[in-house]
Amino acid sequence: MINDIEHYAMSGPVKDKYSSYTEYVRIKLLEIRISIFELSGEEDIGDITETLKWGEPSYLSKHGSTVRIGWNSKYPNHISVFFNCNTVLIETFKEIYEGAFNFVGNREIKLLLSEPIPISQLMSCISMSLHYHKIKHLPLLGA
Repeated sequence: MINDIEHYAMSGPVKDKYSSYTEYVRIKLLEIRISIFELSGEEDIGDITETLKWGEPSYLSKHGSTVRIGWNSKYPNHISVFFNCNTVLIETFKEIYEGAFNFVGNREIKLLLSEPIPISQLMSCISMSLHYHKIKHLPLLGA
């Protein structure tokens, strides 16, 4: 069940953070979290490190760039996926997925809580981030 906070074991601080969200927000964020771990098993990403960065669940691979997910009470109807602003990730996503996401600046994809997560497209973006240092020299990051 997606609401199972124990799915893919997490450290105490990360677990506490997920527990702090309302059930609806937690379910949406856990959907992304579980998909990240499933992605790492399907692709040659390697181990995923899960930690808190800036107080939000964050995911990093050995050859990648950090992906951070979260919810903020300033924007209660959205969840966000953050990418390193010192990369070309968001610029590339904008070109590949024009109109598919609400991009904020050069670091964030903002998703409406009331809509299904476009998980396939989002995992493509997250995959590029988690492979970033291997693909950053490729046009459109190899997409």
